[in-house]
Amino acid sequence: MAEKKKAMLLGDYTDAPWHPLEPARAELEAILGEAFELTATEDYDVLLRLQTEAGGYPLCIAYTDCWNRELTKAQTAGLLRYVAGGGGLLVIHNGISLQCSYELLQMIGAEFTGHPPYQKLRYSRTAEGEGHPLLEGVEDFELDEEPYLFEPDPFVERRIFLEFEFEGKRLPAGWEHDYGLGRVVYLQPGHHAPSFRPEPYRRLIRNSASWAAAGRVVSGRERGR
Repeated sequence: MAEKKKAMLLGDYTDAPWHPLEPARAELEAILGEAFELTATEDYDVLLRLQTEAGGYPLCIAYTDCWNRELTKAQTAGLLRYVAGGGGLLVIHNGISLQCSYELLQMIGAEFTGHPPYQKLRYSRTAEGEGHPLLEGVEDFELDEEPYLFEPDPFVERRIFLEFEFEGKRLPAGWEHDYGLGRVVYLQPGHHAPSFRPEPYRRLIRNSASWAAAGRVVSGRERGR
């Protein structure tokens, strides 16, 4: 059996106005447990140590619910340095609340602008996503979900691989792009535990985690050479 990769899951257990971490943690553990050793925390200072703590984490998963507060400058710099240095970042649903600074908004690739009421949505691959390893084995699916809406950052070249249908339009629901030496993936579904249950979405999460983690984490010792 292949050795498990390490993944850090960052979210909020206690100060989560909309999306507490524990339900998502349990679902992600079930989805990723065969390939990843998942560590969950609400201590945002872990962003200062992602490259060096116990050899470094190839993957950070953001399920943060920090809409009403900002990261410190040190925490922001730590996350930017981690991804630019080769780390993988998988942002799920409300994890886009990390957009509290322009630097982090640009790293994620778009700004959350709000959402209409919770409703049944249909998700499907885009023409741009055809052949992408993120979509290997992933069929179109339906899900009761919050239809998050976004304003793209004009300076980020995103590859949109997943869309959802809303009011006769097809809107972005998943994208990826490089940031420095690292990889960033955003997935829109994830409002609560049932959001993680459809098998196509579970497969998409597994693909996204593996693809993002394929970047190279550069340790402090390596950077000093």
